[in-house]
Amino acid sequence: MKAIGVYKSAPVETDGLFTQIETDVPVATGRDILVRVKGIAVNPVDFKVRKGKQDDGAFKILGWDAAGIVEAVGEDVTLFRPGDEVWYAGDVTRSGSNTQLQLVDERIVALKPKSLGFAAAAALPLTTITAWEAMFDRLLIDRAAVDANASKSILIIGGAGGVGSIAIQLAKLAGLKVITTASRPETIDWVKKLGADAVINHRNPLDEELASLSIVNVDYIFCTSETDQYFDVMAKLIVPQGRIVTITEAKENHNVDLLKAKSASFSYEFMFTRSMFQTADMIEQHKLLATVARLVDDGTITNTANESFGPLSPESLQKAHALLESGKAIGKITFDGIAD
Repeated sequence: MKAIGVYKSAPVETDGLFTQIETDVPVATGRDILVRVKGIAVNPVDFKVRKGKQDDGAFKILGWDAAGIVEAVGEDVTLFRPGDEVWYAGDVTRSGSNTQLQLVDERIVALKPKSLGFAAAAALPLTTITAWEAMFDRLLIDRAAVDANASKSILIIGGAGGVGSIAIQLAKLAGLKVITTASRPETIDWVKKLGADAVINHRNPLDEELASLSIVNVDYIFCTSETDQYFDVMAKLIVPQGRIVTITEAKENHNVDLLKAKSASFSYEFMFTRSMFQTADMIEQHKLLATVARLVDDGTITNTANESFGPLSPESLQKAHALLESGKAIGKITFDGIAD
């Protein structure tokens, strides 16, 4: 089978950054299913793993967003059978989806939305799992308490990216007032179309931007951008007993005591935690994706795919990594599978 990957860490401008090779077809055993990958999307985790790769000469296949058709199943699989059309984000500790055939644990897979093609479907799994877990498992928002949530607000820092784009929609479904950040006309239009109630500019001090809307504090904060840049202002803006969640690393030391007087909480969301540690509740990601597939099919959730780069190739993948690293991507970048 064909696969695309890297042998070593290198800047995105490097000629021949990605290589396509022929490799053996993996065999499904246990709870693994073998999927013929028909649609793929890229995420910041792709270039972070690429940049952090050890120069050990090993070939690394990236990619953690996919949709495809089940080709074979392991002996312990109960959720799927060959021919099923599925979607998933995969496991960052295993080989990725930039390949023709991929092994993935059935507990983090679901049937894809019937209304979406494979490439379009691949745009959603990683960002949806991230946003869902961040809001409903980390911020502890009750998504069924729509009426009670109507008096509460959430600030989403970085609303036009892949995670922010789905987070806006999930927050609105839960009944929250959604304030998000964006700075360019095209990103402002994008987040408004997704349902944001108010948009502020993250290039300016966020407390001043919120003050211009006569808002002093918010009940929840979801940071999809630089934790180091926003930690202090998030501590200032969160209400007493409020909750903050981030998906980005903190590389600096921060004074967490800023949260003490407010009894405010701060947590991380990493959607690979369940698969990485084989947690007892790993199947919750299967359930989550199954629920979202229904919400997509009934029109409740809008797909966040915004750019299609055609069939996956070393050249198109490098182009996508460059756009992601520039910070100018809106929504998700998708591909069809590797051409035969």
